[in-house]
Amino acid sequence: MMKCIAIDDEPLALDLLEDNISKVPYLQLVGKCNNAFEAIEVLRNQPVDLLFLDIQMPGLTGLQFLQSLASKPLVILITAYEKYALDGFNLDVTDYLVKPVSLERFIKACNKAQELHQLKAAGKTGKEQPDFFFVNVDYSLLKIVFSDIIWIEGLKDYIKIHLKNTARPVITRMSIKGVEEQLPAARFIRTHKSYIVSVAAITAIRKNSVFLDELELPVGETYRDALYAIAGKTNQ
Repeated sequence: MMKCIAIDDEPLALDLLEDNISKVPYLQLVGKCNNAFEAIEVLRNQPVDLLFLDIQMPGLTGLQFLQSLASKPLVILITAYEKYALDGFNLDVTDYLVKPVSLERFIKACNKAQELHQLKAAGKTGKEQPDFFFVNVDYSLLKIVFSDIIWIEGLKDYIKIHLKNTARPVITRMSIKGVEEQLPAARFIRTHKSYIVSVAAITAIRKNSVFLDELELPVGETYRDALYAIAGKTNQ
């Protein structure tokens, strides 16, 4: 069971959200909040797995509220404004729903959150870590296996994941920092502010470059020492 709270300053929207949540068997609504300050109090008093959050609210907007949290639950943004979608995904929200939201689309977002919640729970209980993660592609969750990844490129509002035996990269809205946090540190290394590479795919290292067979990628000064360390060398 996932504990969730609903946050919206419009009473009718909040009631509709409560009704939708009641139709999802694995959700337990533990708080209805008219603003972000009420939500802060709920989070102080009990653990919460998922937030349903409006953006345009008086006093403290939904995005400001998210940025203020040191440890964020999973978040599904529900708003009347499409223009905040990029900001939301840069904060690594689970999904972004634009009002009015159909029950089918709502349940799809909830299923996505449940999948991520189960993966996190498996890690916390000491179970074997999964060798994959999921990304959003065209309103679907696409499974990415770690061993298939060659390198990842960050391009401002999204990333490109380059895979073995696949000519076209997987493109998804996610920050390079967000995907880095989901990758096993022993198998991947950040080589530049815009690049993460598979350690197993590295064939050569130069001072300002890393090679993946014929592909040459730049190495940022900040990441150079860590890159040389995996080769057992110091940066000279």
